[in-house]
Amino acid sequence: MNIRTTFTIPKILIAIVLLGMLFFTMMPILFMITAAFMSSRQIVRMPFNWIPESLHWVNFAKAIQGNDFNYVFVRNITNSLIVSSSVAVTTVLLASLTGYGLAKFRFRGRNTVFMMIMATMMIPFEAIMIPLYMVVMVLHIQNSYIGLILPFLVSAFGVFQMKQYLTTFPTEFLDAARVDGMGEFGIFVKIVFPNCKPVIATLAILSFRGQWDNLLWPLLVSQSDRMKTIPQYISSFAAERSTDEGAMMAAALLASIPMFLLFMSLTRYFIGGSAVYESRKG
Repeated sequence: MNIRTTFTIPKILIAIVLLGMLFFTMMPILFMITAAFMSSRQIVRMPFNWIPESLHWVNFAKAIQGNDFNYVFVRNITNSLIVSSSVAVTTVLLASLTGYGLAKFRFRGRNTVFMMIMATMMIPFEAIMIPLYMVVMVLHIQNSYIGLILPFLVSAFGVFQMKQYLTTFPTEFLDAARVDGMGEFGIFVKIVFPNCKPVIATLAILSFRGQWDNLLWPLLVSQSDRMKTIPQYISSFAAERSTDEGAMMAAALLASIPMFLLFMSLTRYFIGGSAVYESRKG
């Protein structure tokens, strides 16, 4: 089979732009990976040499030991896993239920409710951060998983994403299930939810990443070393008077592994399902 490829100037320009974007996107990641195996002296040397002179595996030992040699890294990364996973699960469940109700049920004030939910996206987190912190203090849930998770149980963006996706879901399937005597909750669990894998995977990844990278809120509610998250742990290296850049890069590389594994495990769902979503829109 002969495959004829026509190279035109617009295609070549697009390819150059995409390659340039790929280069600038991957450069910080490549720097983190290579710097994790370098000594601090080699990292700060200019011009930067991308190839390590020797592999400094001790950086990873220092990253796990911490500045105080208390090995709190394992506890902190476990905290991030618990918080991020809990927020991702609750966001997917609550947003899918809310989005399903807004997309497939007709009731008075539906559009008003949806617009009120969307209006919360216009409020920056910094504007409600202090009131949320005061609520946490009143409830005495600082330095706890509840205090870290409670403000992020559901997101307005997740509701919007699920609602827009479920609007394209064929209503005929739901009507057929109702005729067969299936209840609304059974319809959601057995028909709607299993057929939303692309949007669920996307929402789960975004929710997990949002909490995995969250530094501001844990700084407020987690003062105990045992309840800190991984961004706080990494920032502690920068707070030291003599910063160990190699250990910092090693800690950042180790902290990136769970996010990378999650993305690679779910990527086939939202990449494979994007074409289905576009075909429904058409």
